[in-house]
Amino acid sequence: MGRYFIGLDIGGTKLAAILGTSDGRILKKLKLPSEADKGPEQMLDKLTAMAQQLMGPEVVAIGISCGGPLDSRKGIIMSPPNLPGWDNVHIVDIMSRRFGVPAYLQNDANACALAEHRFGAGVGCDNMVFLTFGTGMGAGLILNGRLYSGITDTAGEVGHIRLAPDGPVGYGKAGSFEGFCSGGGIAKLAAQMIKDSIKNGKTVAFCPTVEQADSITAEDVGKAAAVGDPLATEILKISGKYLGYGLSIIIDILNPERIIIGSIFARCRDILQPEAEKVIKEEALPIAARRCSIMTPGLGEAIGDYASLSIAIENWRENVV
Repeated sequence: MGRYFIGLDIGGTKLAAILGTSDGRILKKLKLPSEADKGPEQMLDKLTAMAQQLMGPEVVAIGISCGGPLDSRKGIIMSPPNLPGWDNVHIVDIMSRRFGVPAYLQNDANACALAEHRFGAGVGCDNMVFLTFGTGMGAGLILNGRLYSGITDTAGEVGHIRLAPDGPVGYGKAGSFEGFCSGGGIAKLAAQMIKDSIKNGKTVAFCPTVEQADSITAEDVGKAAAVGDPLATEILKISGKYLGYGLSIIIDILNPERIIIGSIFARCRDILQPEAEKVIKEEALPIAARRCSIMTPGLGEAIGDYASLSIAIENWRENVV
């Protein structure tokens, strides 16, 4: 009898359940809207119902991926900002009791790092970093072939690093890595630069009025830059420059072979990466920078599916096999 694994992906807008095998075959996937504003109980009921549809005697473990803060060792989700009411939810105990198999929890950045290491661009690489570069900026660290989480389970919170004395606020800190290199941070940077441009008498094609500036998203900026808008391009170049500073710190301290960057970076790579590499050339130790490749996820848009599945596979192998 083959061994199967279930992955549960908990997000602010959608929930997903994936059935797969240890060699990366996804057999079935189910999705439902989170409706997070209705509270955790209905979300837990949805997750249970989806997992029940996938459950069978060959399923040996469940992996759960969720945005932090959380305690992966105790299996507790601890008030993520996009999940109202999820205050100290013992998700691992809940799922393991309901289904009679071990369950494991990990934050989304670590989960993506595990997925890329086992199935994506990190295959065969013992020292790699995965950066989310999405709604926020976080890192998953694979060091000497193993996930590194630190003494308080907060290793990889690179978004909190301050890169400039001032700048967009991210992770509660102005000028932080997350402030310059995340969806929210790029939106804040864009709003300020749009307002300044319009006040100086310039026309901004993708945002004609000051009143619209605070509603601009990173996606709007990316689309405008893709068709050559000069201000949108400049906004992304600034983000790319600070990405370079952040990557240089990571390269110097961790000396990874690969840094895999998802989401916004993958979609706006043509503008972001050249700017980042200019800074890396000036800032990072040359011997370390030469050996480090900057890459996009090998799993592409499917990375979220493999992430939760990888938590189940990796932990089951470590704890049971």
